Order: sequence, then C-alpha cells, then structure tokens
Amino acid sequence: EVQLVESGGGLVQPGGSLRLSCAVSAYPRIPDRLGWFRQAPDTAREWVASIYWYNVAVSFHADSVKGRFAISRDNHNNTLYLEMKSLKPDDTAKYFCAAGPLDRWDHWGQGIQVTVSS
Repeated sequence: EVQLVESGGGLVQPGGSLRLSCAVSAYPRIPDRLGWFRQAPDTAREWVASIYWYNVAVSFHADSVKGRFAISRDNHNNTLYLEMKSLKPDDTAKYFCAAGPLDRWDHWGQGIQVTVSS
C-alpha cells in the first residue's frame, strides 16, 4: 500500500515562489519513481517532473517548468518536494504527487491547489 499526502500549496503572486511537499508512506517498499503532475480546470492532467527514488537521484522536468521548478527527494524522511520559482498565472492548477514503477503511475495523492494571481 502506498499513501501520498501533498502540502504547501496556496495563493502566490506572479513571480513568487512556493515549495510543495509530498509525504510518502509505503509497504513493503516505496516505488521506484515519484513525480508531480498538475491539472487546471477543463484540461488534461499534465506531467511536471519526476525523480528516481533509489540510488542516483536522476530527475526530469517538463519543458514548461524547466529552469523554474525543481523536484527533489529526502529519502531519510520519505518526502518528495517541488520547489517552484518565478511562478506564472499559467502555473495555476491542482498539483498531484504520484508514484509507481518506471513504466507507469500507480498511486496518486489527493492533490493540492496552487493559485498564482495578483
């Protein structure tokens, strides 16, 4: 069983920063890959970033967030992060933490709202 609980969302002005956290609990083991997705109203869920949980922390970011967002992990505290900088109104969405093997996403958090507005 895998549980993912997001926190850290909220309202921020354009150009501002936020850090999302995802508390991960799993038995018998945390999946090989974790990531972040987002979904704005009336749009499809969009992949944002992903990272390997074990060994070298290889990470990947969507072109739309590259250079502004950074995914990271804390294996000791079983927490996934998404550091978001230079936020734009287009970043407004519900953000989801996800986990799974290398070829699919099996587990999802409930999601947390991020709103970028002045």
